[in-house]
Amino acid sequence: MDHLKILKQEITSFPSQETDFMEVKVEEHPIEEEPNQHFRKPDLFKQEKASLSFEYSQCNKTFLEKFNLLNHQNTCCGENQVQCSQCARSFTLENDLVKHQRTHSGEKPFQFSQCNKSFTLTNNLVKHQIIHTGPDKSYQCSQCNNSFARKSSLVRHQRIHLGEKPFQCSQCNNSFTLKNDLVKHQRTHTGEKPFQCSQCNKRCALKSHLASHQRIHTGENLEKPFQCSQCTKSFTQKSNLVSHQIIHTGEKPFQCIQCNKSFAVKSNLVSHQIIHTGEKPFQCSQCNNSFARKSHLVSHHRIHTGEKPFQCSQCNKRFIQTNDLVRHQRTHTGEKPYQCSQCNKHFAQASSLVIHQRIHTGKKPF
Repeated sequence: MDHLKILKQEITSFPSQETDFMEVKVEEHPIEEEPNQHFRKPDLFKQEKASLSFEYSQCNKTFLEKFNLLNHQNTCCGENQVQCSQCARSFTLENDLVKHQRTHSGEKPFQFSQCNKSFTLTNNLVKHQIIHTGPDKSYQCSQCNNSFARKSSLVRHQRIHLGEKPFQCSQCNNSFTLKNDLVKHQRTHTGEKPFQCSQCNKRCALKSHLASHQRIHTGENLEKPFQCSQCTKSFTQKSNLVSHQIIHTGEKPFQCIQCNKSFAVKSNLVSHQIIHTGEKPFQCSQCNNSFARKSHLVSHHRIHTGEKPFQCSQCNKRFIQTNDLVRHQRTHTGEKPYQCSQCNKHFAQASSLVIHQRIHTGKKPF
């Protein structure tokens, strides 16, 4: 039997909006028939398919699939051919446009079967799965031995040790370690509250604030599933439990880079740092007092209005601030969460512990 011949097509110019022709270079490739075997059409079809290739004339790259050639052609020419109808942003590939449009629609098509959490991108789903499967934490911090599954997470973590804050607010020059923290902070200037309660339409600046608010409707705020193993105090959120447990361990991981003072809670460090800058951007409209934090201004306003929104459930006494209510409630519960590390004596207030510790240190207050 004579040798069979098939054609190999090499496209040197692919049709586009500017061109309506296609140059095809034809080459003959002999296909040797294997001995003692009859010719079968399906085999020829497979060989024909494998022999086709598509070459782009501008860079001479060759592709086995027409789809890959089209994708490369857009990238090579730098043409942004697909545009988002909502924000006019342009993309080279239609697939990138589809991913982008999910930011407008809120669509999350990729769901994890174990916890039913959904994600916009497959990459985010893969990252989330690590929580359940247990990550390979091959990136280790040289200063505190914390390990991370991704190098980018290690880089972000190391900023804590370096004191690096690359993300700066353009309105007040406050700087942040993480870009996400800057985004949240900027809402204090813009007043933006993107998270809305579906039941009463109240809006919140942070997603965590919305979650806390929604418990008012569900009654979930009456339950405190996260309990401290040392003092049996309970919390509605795990993050609050973690912050509370530092009281018992004495750990203060947040350090001021200017005076080296350390704090148990990050928000306390932020408040402290204002001592160095002296900035007080929040001003009272009634008495012209200024405050470093918006929450302090809100509490101060209650002096003028006489409002006392925090009420003790046991004696109905009311307070301006939650901290005052918490301290008061200890008179009913007898709770003394502050423990001396040297003699194990307990105190209801942190200030009482500080005064007591002078017995051991001999330190004088003045």
